[in-house]
Amino acid sequence: MKNRPYHHGDLPAALLARAEQTLREKGVGALSLRELARDIGVSPAAPSRHFKTKQVLLDALALAGFERLGATIAASQEGLGESFAERLDAVARAYVDFATTNAALLDLMFSVKHSPEASEALGAAAHRWSEQVLELIAEGQRRGEVREGPLERVALPVFSALHGYAGLAVSGMLPPEMSRHGLDDVIASTLRGCAPE
Repeated sequence: MKNRPYHHGDLPAALLARAEQTLREKGVGALSLRELARDIGVSPAAPSRHFKTKQVLLDALALAGFERLGATIAASQEGLGESFAERLDAVARAYVDFATTNAALLDLMFSVKHSPEASEALGAAAHRWSEQVLELIAEGQRRGEVREGPLERVALPVFSALHGYAGLAVSGMLPPEMSRHGLDDVIASTLRGCAPE
């Protein structure tokens, strides 16, 4: 048996990067700390210094995913005017792009955050990205561009439409003619639903 070194430049980052690649290519069932160690060329015991169990690794992957999603949503708002329609359009496109590019990761993110073992950091990161969208809607209400009402009730159809559309796009259930203009239609419908009465 060949001895593998323990030392690695940034082992946690390397493990997470390889784990995300495995998740994307083969699914969550194929993730194994031992296999990840083999893939990046460290001893089988090395990953356990950073990720005691596979669940801890999955939590870390989900946390990194939520942090990236939050950064993606924030970046979508840079350089925009104050118009709710323009800002929501950018958020919708950023979210759907993230969801379709990172489908397996997004599934993991939403399943792991509801686990009773989920860390506080994971819960906070999951909350932060949704707070960005809630604040956008609240600002739209303050400006009179979004209908009045409890924020969560106004926001639920927005989240549902975006997440639902992303799910349809990822699953391949959208016919080609729908995928070309489908997101435009979802955004237009969402804006109509948010409009003041």
